[in-house]
Amino acid sequence: MPDTLLDRVSADAATGRDIHDPATGELIGRAPEATVDDLDAAVARARDAQPAWEARGHSERTEILLRAADAIDAHAEELARLLSREQGKPLNGPNARFELGACSAWLRTSATLALEPEVVVDDGDTHAELTYKAVGVVGAIGPWNWPLMIGIWQLAPALRMGNTVVLKPSEYTPLSVLALIGVMNEVLPKDVVIGVSGGRDVGARLASHPDVDKIMFTGSTATGRKIIESSAGNLARLTLELGGNDAGIVLPSADPQAIAQDLFWGAFINTGQTCAALKRLYVHDSIYDQVVDALAEIAGQTPMGNGLDENNVLGPLQNKQQFDIVNRLVEDAKANGARIVTGGQPATDLGPLFYPITLVADVADGVAIVDEEQFGPTLPIIRYSDIDEAVASANRLDVGLGGSVWGDRDEARAVAARLQAGTVWINSHGGVHPMIPFGGVKGSGYGLEFGVEGLKSVAVPQIING
Repeated sequence: MPDTLLDRVSADAATGRDIHDPATGELIGRAPEATVDDLDAAVARARDAQPAWEARGHSERTEILLRAADAIDAHAEELARLLSREQGKPLNGPNARFELGACSAWLRTSATLALEPEVVVDDGDTHAELTYKAVGVVGAIGPWNWPLMIGIWQLAPALRMGNTVVLKPSEYTPLSVLALIGVMNEVLPKDVVIGVSGGRDVGARLASHPDVDKIMFTGSTATGRKIIESSAGNLARLTLELGGNDAGIVLPSADPQAIAQDLFWGAFINTGQTCAALKRLYVHDSIYDQVVDALAEIAGQTPMGNGLDENNVLGPLQNKQQFDIVNRLVEDAKANGARIVTGGQPATDLGPLFYPITLVADVADGVAIVDEEQFGPTLPIIRYSDIDEAVASANRLDVGLGGSVWGDRDEARAVAARLQAGTVWINSHGGVHPMIPFGGVKGSGYGLEFGVEGLKSVAVPQIING
């Protein structure tokens, strides 16, 4: 039997935890179940390896990380297929192969970013420079929706700055993350990156560990609050990218047909399972029906099914818990008089965790599907007649990861400045770039990722004065 990446990371039946394909229910493999003691040992190894990794210097670390990116590219198809089976996302479209391409691209960008010393005072008497050094050991806790790409978002800047990393993947998608780390470790020195697959007790220990200097977490606001509490004892620095309920505002100047494709994928990339996806759409009354009809037409033409089928670009919900949330919110919307334009019932013909694209029209603020993050293939579409009303609606919730405004660019930029969100896109939604800082406000977390600001977030500043 050939030695595959899955073979390398799977545990045996006695010690592993079953991982199933959400599209078919098929057993994929068994994930190792680490204990708190295993986590402690991993942190100790990372602590021991960190000084030598930092001592290699920026140029040598850059060269090694570029080779790690080449290794990811060399295994990209195998990783994409494992990711598709474990997470459920299709190979094609903005999904599994796209995610693997983003992994190597992000790693290359982070590896070659420069963070130069900054002269803050030079007046003849005083010369002071601001520099940045490695923080030490970074604990990374990843999500299940984009497990590899977000894993790289955590790993790449931390390694670039000379830190070592202990990464705990989500219990739902550990195999693909462990496989990615295994590929990188073909190139990286021993114990620079260690993957530890385990349950919530392992994550809680990582967040509170006295030898972890920085925590990076992507996930729910509720879990983020627990991490803040856990980190109080060790004063670990935090970067938290938490839940969102991103609002989009369509201005009367927008062309419904011209924006429909970008609106659709802003909402339904990864079948809606994206933190910064469009989750509430406010549309001016003058073009409301045209926007709804244009989105419905695209929904009817977009294939959903098993991710390994090359024709599909939408997949299942990744887990039963998330499926139940989506189903509950749609049923509640129906009970509150909403109009279901497309979908509205589980797609049981495709599999137990499939839910079709569901456009929910004639719904209002205060209904659960608007006020709660769906994190799935549903989109509530709300009418408005006054822009002040739409801005107030967009800002009313205690989240602020992203937002978008659609229409005349100058008019849209003026509205964007009024939204309480870490990023506001104009005539698009959810696109990220490795050089553009990204982070949330309010209940969506704090700290910046990407670009030079992302490097600073995994480092400690030092002033050289004299």
